[in-house]
Amino acid sequence: MKTVLHKAETRGHANHGWLNSHHTFSFARYHNPERVHFGVLRVLNDDVVQGGMGFGTHPHDNMEIISIPLEGALEHKDSMGSKTVIHQNDVQIMSAGTGVSHSEYNHSKEEPVNFLQIWVFPKEKNIEPRYDQITFNPEDRVNRWQRVVSPTEEGAVWINQDAYFSLGNLTEGTALDYEVAQPGNGVYVFVLKGSVTVGDQALHQRDGLGVWSTDKITFQADSDAEVLLMDIPMSVN
Repeated sequence: MKTVLHKAETRGHANHGWLNSHHTFSFARYHNPERVHFGVLRVLNDDVVQGGMGFGTHPHDNMEIISIPLEGALEHKDSMGSKTVIHQNDVQIMSAGTGVSHSEYNHSKEEPVNFLQIWVFPKEKNIEPRYDQITFNPEDRVNRWQRVVSPTEEGAVWINQDAYFSLGNLTEGTALDYEVAQPGNGVYVFVLKGSVTVGDQALHQRDGLGVWSTDKITFQADSDAEVLLMDIPMSVN
């Protein structure tokens, strides 16, 4: 098993007032040649947007864009005609394909929204743009892995990549294994809350750990913890 550790405090950081963003991988003015991507995982931004503020309409193409609200609600509008609000326990994917424009705003005028913005390189380029979102029951991820993103599994948000995202809410003292979904894939572990040990590596809130060259990963919850797993191909086409 091979690993790469990204401690929370080593992430890139940009505070624009209306937007406070931490970048696990190179993004915008933050560039670290050793942290450009992990396999097909290109962007992992931890964004806090103040009330009434947001990202104006802007274009994307040939990227899988995943949004996962952690607190608050995010308002989405795009050139495909989608106009929705996503909340905690929702997962949204926009397959940009041949090209799409969208905007994202805090749905609240007063309270901030905290969400993860994740970009994954697509499996097939220039597909027709596609939008999807699903609300998941958090009780279904207590001391187990709840699949929220998959290219094949019903009940998960579809993605144009051999990528499988799972959420887990682990109670203190729980030991839980994760089996890699596809041979050759790696897993990027991102701790949303609490502390876990992966193998012999202790991780705390907002730490990230890339794991590959293994088919199973062992987790131990050192406190109550919430974890996001991104199981993705390691080769970028």
